[in-house]
Amino acid sequence: MRQFMENRNLNKALDIVSKLITGEEVGRKSNTMLYEEYCNNSEVYDIITETCKALNLNLYEYNDTLFISAGMKNRVFGYSNEELKRLMGLRVNKELFMVYFIIYNIITEFYKDSSSATYLEYIRIEDVIKSVDASLHGIINHDIGVTQDEEEKDSFKALALLWDELPIVSIEDKGSVRAARNSRTGYVKLTFNFLTAQALFVETNEKYYPTDRFKAMAEKYFEENKGRLYEILNREDENATD
Repeated sequence: MRQFMENRNLNKALDIVSKLITGEEVGRKSNTMLYEEYCNNSEVYDIITETCKALNLNLYEYNDTLFISAGMKNRVFGYSNEELKRLMGLRVNKELFMVYFIIYNIITEFYKDSSSATYLEYIRIEDVIKSVDASLHGIINHDIGVTQDEEEKDSFKALALLWDELPIVSIEDKGSVRAARNSRTGYVKLTFNFLTAQALFVETNEKYYPTDRFKAMAEKYFEENKGRLYEILNREDENATD
């Protein structure tokens, strides 16, 4: 009987992990019985968490729903930098890092810190442009063209210069917003196209609504990442008073 229960729990746990990997929803509203197993069966819970850890997958729970994402350097379930560049039509690393930087600013529009959310219903491209502008303010000195802190020169100067040289909208995009590397609007649109494809946002009439998957990952991000990048970006508040 004990062996039967152990096999049953293992099968239930692996069924949940399998569905999450293939993009199925597991929660109160979908695959409800499996979600109940996760919540109420400690052995199933332990197997799931250990399996995700072994596969280098991050497990999230938000609004009574489970989500997973690839862990750092997960080459099986995640993307390498080269794969991401090909996917988004980017050429060099600094362009990819610009997208990462934009994603970070999108997150901070909804979550200013780990304990509070702004509860925005949606966000627009122009909101993100303003956020990136504010984040990069002070990193580059327009008079002498260097970063405010020499120690951070390599990591931020290229981004600051790249963004500073871009127009808000390119001449080609006067009639519509196009995902491209030739303008700030284009970069943000390119980023949102990727986030939408990853089921992190839903776009309606140029408004981007965060999904529960995004909210789960954003909250987890601020629980685990309170390091140097967040400190640097929050200098914008100090710079605004200079």
